[in-house]
Amino acid sequence: MNDIIVGIDLGTTNSAIGVVDSGFPMLLADDGGKRIMPSAVWYGPSGEIEVGHKALRRRPIEGSRVITSVKRLMGRELSVEESESLGGKTAEQVSADILRELKRRAEWRLGKALTKAVITVPAYFHDGQRNATKRAGELAGWEVVRILNEPTAAALSYGLDQLGERSRVAVYDLGGGTFDLSILEMQDGVFQVLSTHGDTQLGGDDLDRVLAEKMIGLAGLEAASVGHDAWIRWRVEAERVKCALSERALETFAMPFFDGVNSFSREVTRVEFSEWIQPWVARTLSCCRRALSDARLESNEIDALVLVGGSSRIPVVRTAVESLFGRVADLSQHPDEAIALGATIQAGVISGAMKHLVLLDVTPLSLGIETLGGLMNVLIPRNTTIPCKAGELFTNAVHEQKAMRVRVLQGEREMARDNWELGIVDIPFKPAAKGQARIGVQLHIDENGILEVLARDVKTGIDQILTIRSSAVDVSDESVEKMVGDSVEHAFSDMAERIFTEAKLKAEELLPAVEQALELGRQWLSAKEIKTIETARAEVCQALLEKEPNSLKAAVQRLDTATEALAAKIVQQAMDEALDRQLSL
Repeated sequence: MNDIIVGIDLGTTNSAIGVVDSGFPMLLADDGGKRIMPSAVWYGPSGEIEVGHKALRRRPIEGSRVITSVKRLMGRELSVEESESLGGKTAEQVSADILRELKRRAEWRLGKALTKAVITVPAYFHDGQRNATKRAGELAGWEVVRILNEPTAAALSYGLDQLGERSRVAVYDLGGGTFDLSILEMQDGVFQVLSTHGDTQLGGDDLDRVLAEKMIGLAGLEAASVGHDAWIRWRVEAERVKCALSERALETFAMPFFDGVNSFSREVTRVEFSEWIQPWVARTLSCCRRALSDARLESNEIDALVLVGGSSRIPVVRTAVESLFGRVADLSQHPDEAIALGATIQAGVISGAMKHLVLLDVTPLSLGIETLGGLMNVLIPRNTTIPCKAGELFTNAVHEQKAMRVRVLQGEREMARDNWELGIVDIPFKPAAKGQARIGVQLHIDENGILEVLARDVKTGIDQILTIRSSAVDVSDESVEKMVGDSVEHAFSDMAERIFTEAKLKAEELLPAVEQALELGRQWLSAKEIKTIETARAEVCQALLEKEPNSLKAAVQRLDTATEALAAKIVQQAMDEALDRQLSL
């Protein structure tokens, strides 16, 4: 049996880890179901370490102890200020803690020790940066079997190795801290980098800084005079507003009591933000032109354009890149997951767990299962080449739940009820606390169009298998056209219902948690802070009654933000009490 090799995207803003299981690549989620982990590390005063989402939650009150964007510092000499920002650690040590947490996650998910990994780096990383990445992996306990260029990983995840006999691909990768444009040529299934150009100091972090500095100026302050912890709060809000403006045309930038007394609030439009970041977008386009020139190609000689990295979601970025290359970008993969998925595919090829797929047919409609709230969770998107497999782990949503019903669906609508039911599998398991039972669901379509649904109780290893012989692929053109047409016709109402349902589930989980937190930590809050939380809680309750999707989503976010500091204080108090008990033994 071949050793398992994992694929890792060690990103500036986010990181992820994946593995090939039963011949198909999948990213591994944490116990909260999140596949993407923030590349953030918190170092406590007594040597404690927290990584990922837990570390980010500490930024509002312990910003100086939370390290982010360490990838920018890998493999190069640091200034005094940069060294101080790492708090006595090296960039490799911080990166190793991120990689160690990914290792813990993967071993927990797979139930076995793992030692081998493929780790991605930007194509233009020099030897020093590549070696630093490898050393970070080794510090975390990994044998790094290959350092893989990120654009090659992205091309693999998009299935671009299945293009024509000789094809050229442009990969535009605008991540949190770095940017590069790589042009690859694929021939006989092998990618060759024809040219690459980029900037290790250009990414989403810079766009956050632009917006934060603009708002600080409008608040009548100077960025240089804002303290370190206060600056982090402005940056965090800037990042939130930046992301929101990728979804809507207007968002409010709010900094309540930014100096303990005064507050600042200002509406920001997408048009304004686009104008403010235009110089940075232009810098990326300059790199694109340089890469084309180095490859001795014209933009119309590119066969595929791929956008990767969270900041590629920004509408003005996408429009500018598509205009330069004169073609629509391939958006079939999640921009935050594409590189990790490609690394996983490469790891599977090296280990022998993944074989080359032959293009035989495609799925005419998406396949998925119903999840909590009656939502359609797509596992295999429409037009996916077959044979193919996809899977995901699910947990029980109710305390002492005894079974889980897996309802297999086909269609393009957001709500399960509007799609076609292909079959049902009931999985019994021992009663467990909420979130403790784990059920793996895998959909597999073979070369004959037969859909096999495998549902596994991870704890016992007992499988339930349902075979569907024709519905997955053998669908009439008229039925496909009607389903796709309905999805377009109802797109806005479907998405509104999905947003409301997801926000309602979050609200129903958050409200009792907030009530409990207030009981535990009211004594640590000022009257003003208590009022802010109670007002936010009332707004959530009112939005639930009004059933307005965006209002509820925004209200839930405000309540979540309002209670971040309280949650962090409760966690710190619990840690202090645990430490006191240890010392008293």
